[in-house]
Amino acid sequence: MTDSLRRAYAVWIVGLLVYFLAVFHRSSLAVAGLAATERFDISASQLATFTMLQLLVYAGMQIPVGLMVDRFGSRSVLLGGTLLLTAAQCGFAVADSYGLALVARVFVGMGDAMTFICVLRLVSTWFPVRRIPLVTQLTGTLGQLGAVVAAVPMTWALGHLGWTTAYLAAASLGVVLAVALLLVLHDSPEARHLRGPRLSLATVRASLAASWAHPGTRLGFWIHFSTQFSLTALTLLWGYPFFVRGEGLSPTTAGSLLTVLIVAVMIAGPTLGWLVGSHPWHRSSMALVIVSTIAAVWTVVLAWPGSAPVWLLVVLALVVGVGGPASMIGFDVGRTSNPADRLASASGIINQGGFLASLLLVVTVGLVLDWRTPGDSTAYTPSAFRWAMSAQYVLWGIGLVQVWRYRRRARSVINRDELYAASSPTAA
Repeated sequence: MTDSLRRAYAVWIVGLLVYFLAVFHRSSLAVAGLAATERFDISASQLATFTMLQLLVYAGMQIPVGLMVDRFGSRSVLLGGTLLLTAAQCGFAVADSYGLALVARVFVGMGDAMTFICVLRLVSTWFPVRRIPLVTQLTGTLGQLGAVVAAVPMTWALGHLGWTTAYLAAASLGVVLAVALLLVLHDSPEARHLRGPRLSLATVRASLAASWAHPGTRLGFWIHFSTQFSLTALTLLWGYPFFVRGEGLSPTTAGSLLTVLIVAVMIAGPTLGWLVGSHPWHRSSMALVIVSTIAAVWTVVLAWPGSAPVWLLVVLALVVGVGGPASMIGFDVGRTSNPADRLASASGIINQGGFLASLLLVVTVGLVLDWRTPGDSTAYTPSAFRWAMSAQYVLWGIGLVQVWRYRRRARSVINRDELYAASSPTAA
């Protein structure tokens, strides 16, 4: 391995660890949902507001963060995100009221949003072209290990160390990574900092409008919308309460199932990456099959008389986990549907899809739980969870119809463009 490649991997590892930490902070509330209802004396819909605000901020920050990275470079934006995450988790650790905790989770969402795009930019800057797809896939897959750390170990920490100590210990990791970032990470092999040109409002608006006008971008949006929300809702908030209160599992088993979700993500990521690369014309078909399978397994779980057996819940976790990597199909569709100068804006638009659906589901589940168990936020019943989780069918129905609709339009545009290119006198 050459010295330049060693430096590239050193930079990538630091960036990956920051993204890992962001996923950890994003997912840490998933196993603390029941503890949060007791600490802040809140209802299910109020609990859902934590994740709702976090997702709303994350989704809303995607395009601005992309523009910030273009303007100020990955190093500066990633450092800002790391420090913001650390401060926000410290605030969440010591918050003694619902309002202060909400403010803290808003800033967690902001810091989280400032990581992944930065790491992807570092990968494209530091690595040879032939290595970029592999390292990109590894970034997304290995970063999800942060959710594993937020499952079983965080469950133990909350049970043995208490709320404040557990979250302060988690926040302290950000200080260590901020120091490593300052010492190791450069924006490029040639410069510690890269600064881009100023972007005018007119330029940004034109780019976003052109991206959204292409049916390939909309197809990517709806693929992202349909595939991700079930996984996101379970890992960020409702998985642990559903497994414990809805299915009667022990806290340890529930934490293990959340780990299975992330293991499924890690296994499915490289596999889907290979399939998409080998069969690009069948990307939307893959998404349709995956979403249909997730909906089918959920149907079996929700229709099962009494509590579902553990083996079936393991199958559910494995299938739902595939939805995370499947959402990346949407970005690949957007990449091949837009020119390079619109790729960032198209990716930002597509990334809104899954988080919009996740936001709707997280809030709806909380509202339905409150409706089915009025007056007692700690007595969610299996029946209430069945009602709440059934809200997914509305989102799946909308998403599947839109994927089918826009894949036909996207293919028509692609066929038209190829026909025009072939008939052009200048065509090779």
